[in-house]
Amino acid sequence: MPTPYSYSTTYILDKAHFDECYTQSVVSDPTLKPYYKAIGLALIGIALIFADISLYLAYFFVGLGVIEALNVKYHKAWWLMRQMMSKAASNEVTLTIDEQGIHTQSMSVTSQILWTDIYRIKETEKGFLITHKAGTSYVSLRSLDDAAAAYIKTKI
Repeated sequence: MPTPYSYSTTYILDKAHFDECYTQSVVSDPTLKPYYKAIGLALIGIALIFADISLYLAYFFVGLGVIEALNVKYHKAWWLMRQMMSKAASNEVTLTIDEQGIHTQSMSVTSQILWTDIYRIKETEKGFLITHKAGTSYVSLRSLDDAAAAYIKTKI
């Protein structure tokens, strides 16, 4: 009788890890579509400037449009800064892959993704995007050996 598969490793949640997670999981849109909300808010603000309404309200909408445009432009930097300020940053994570699923444990978070709860596993350039009941998770190839990566590929 073969022994059940089990792989365990630890890694640190550092800026390089968060950067890899973002670049592998977020699909950037090169069109103007992400800026539509910012453009709309700015146009509403400009229209209110010429209306007989308080200028404070008009400038508020223009300001919201500018802030939204900056949010779209610097989304990655903003996301990375929030992750580095979180309590999870610089902590060690233990990743375990076995017959039941993928288990991660850190000082503040313990999670288990069962193989039966996974809808899709998409292989990326540097890891795996795992879509499951609770959302999407990313597993980096940097934290896996060849056998663990091959095991995850068998689950695709």
